[in-house]
Amino acid sequence: MTLAGPRAWIGLAWAQLTADRTRTVLAVGGIALAVLAAVLLASVGLGVIETGEQKFDAAGRDLWVTGGPLEFAPGTVGGVENGLVEAHTVAAELRGRDDISTARALAFQTVYVSPNRSSFETVIGVGGPANSGARIQSGHGFTRYDQHYANGTYNGTMTHQVVIDPRLADRYGVGVNDTLYIGGTLASARQHEFRIVGTSGAYAQFLGSPVVVLHLSELQTITGTTGSDRATMIPVRLADGAQPTRVAADIERAHPAYEVRTNREQLRQTVRRQAVVLAAGASLILLAVLAGAALTVNLLLSVVAQQRRTFAALKALGLSTVTLAGIITVQALMLGVVGGMVGLLVAVPAVQGLNAVVSRVVGFEGVVSVVPWVFAAGFGLAVVMAIVAAVAAAWRVRGLEPLAVLSG
Repeated sequence: MTLAGPRAWIGLAWAQLTADRTRTVLAVGGIALAVLAAVLLASVGLGVIETGEQKFDAAGRDLWVTGGPLEFAPGTVGGVENGLVEAHTVAAELRGRDDISTARALAFQTVYVSPNRSSFETVIGVGGPANSGARIQSGHGFTRYDQHYANGTYNGTMTHQVVIDPRLADRYGVGVNDTLYIGGTLASARQHEFRIVGTSGAYAQFLGSPVVVLHLSELQTITGTTGSDRATMIPVRLADGAQPTRVAADIERAHPAYEVRTNREQLRQTVRRQAVVLAAGASLILLAVLAGAALTVNLLLSVVAQQRRTFAALKALGLSTVTLAGIITVQALMLGVVGGMVGLLVAVPAVQGLNAVVSRVVGFEGVVSVVPWVFAAGFGLAVVMAIVAAVAAAWRVRGLEPLAVLSG
């Protein structure tokens, strides 16, 4: 015997789900949690890639020359082991090429900073250019070139000019033409008074932390890294019409000790260094999906178990297995659809909350993207989990022996 199609199945399925609302709410919550986790983690991953590409595009550079991975060196002045040596010379050689428009070395070090010589904190010191290209927000950037290098002697006059992140300016209550004490050690910082010539958040947005920007040679001097003229990287802007991959290959042949990457390769390398974090995120997605599926399957199996005698009686009366499977499938789809919708409704404010937290902590805005196809995939995931659960439960009903169950 077969009940009159889907309409009757929906009525029976609804009656069974409302019979135990606590259990139904738990199942919907499990599916919603799985959808929410999958959508948020996928949105974070896509947003990080998108934000990274935007930052590289905003930097206005085409190639990145490095001396290997940036490594921390605890216990040393500056705390960072920069792998690119003879940075001024290499950058000058690159600028001499017809297919390169700009090449300036950058170095990152940890420095002590204080507005009053008495209370110091450590921030990231950037050695590199800070002019109109660094998006100066107030002041005018460096007014004198990096004369301290003096062809490798480091005997030129230090300009003692610094451009700082606006957040540091607010924190110290300082502005253009005020001074800061900066050095690689506390003793060095007390000796070097820098005049603030501008504020810019360009480097801070790239690094995700407040920074002070000095001329490269002056950062090298106050952190004691003038011996081998070390820097972190040389960002390169190509001349119009130059092919990035071809120029990168030429530079690598001329400087085999260095790595040269395009914007996309540099971003890929950055993401690859976070492989452990990415693997953890993927594991969480898989765990959330399995948990949601397990909750749904468990619910439907428990329904079958509790109504075992009822199903057996229905089968004994001639109700077909197809009808019973249809009722179970409708139940599962109801759970999947409702759970998926709840998960997506919660995901929207969750994305906004994550963006607010990320912006406050690291300064990057809009890292978590709301991508329509990710939300659609999340809803599809809920439906798939429901179908898997329905198949498992229907298989259980299919094996019911009415005579054995009813006589037991």
